[in-house]
Amino acid sequence: MSSSQETIIFEDNFDGNLDAGWLWLREHPDHWRIVDSGLEIRVEPGVADTVKNALLRPAPDRSQGSFAIEVTVSNHTLPTQQYEQAGITWYNDGTPVFKEVKELIDGDLYIIPGKQPMPTKSVRLRLIVTADSWEATYRPEGESDFKTAATGELPAPKNDQVSIQCYNGPEEGEHWIRFEGFCIKKLD
Repeated sequence: MSSSQETIIFEDNFDGNLDAGWLWLREHPDHWRIVDSGLEIRVEPGVADTVKNALLRPAPDRSQGSFAIEVTVSNHTLPTQQYEQAGITWYNDGTPVFKEVKELIDGDLYIIPGKQPMPTKSVRLRLIVTADSWEATYRPEGESDFKTAATGELPAPKNDQVSIQCYNGPEEGEHWIRFEGFCIKKLD
């Protein structure tokens, strides 16, 4: 197996403000902030089609090769609500079609898809996409290698967007998620 090169085509370290190209979906301005080179979003009630404060940007043209979307996700507060989650969501023509998230299910944290146990406070998510497929990988805090959680198919490219978002938060109490080091890489 040959090693591949990675070229960063977009990077946002959330250093003071959001870089150009981001678009809020159902923005709730009082429930997001940039602090110490990280984007923090309050986990609010909602699901995929009602999520608040989803931060979207145009996705790379995956008909032109393979790409990796990466972000580090950390919980300020341990999730308590069933299906409380945070991570990356892929949109195809305005509809969420895939997610790679850290999610609370029946009292334990997992990487979804694949339902891989996720005991650490933070995790680096890495979603690899091609013209017709996805591979959800992750690297728990303190580890050096990415692990594959699951693989699958994506619909044909059509106005693709990628987002960082969180939802299924509790009605009461403030749970905040921190996103750091968002980047999109072309894999050669």
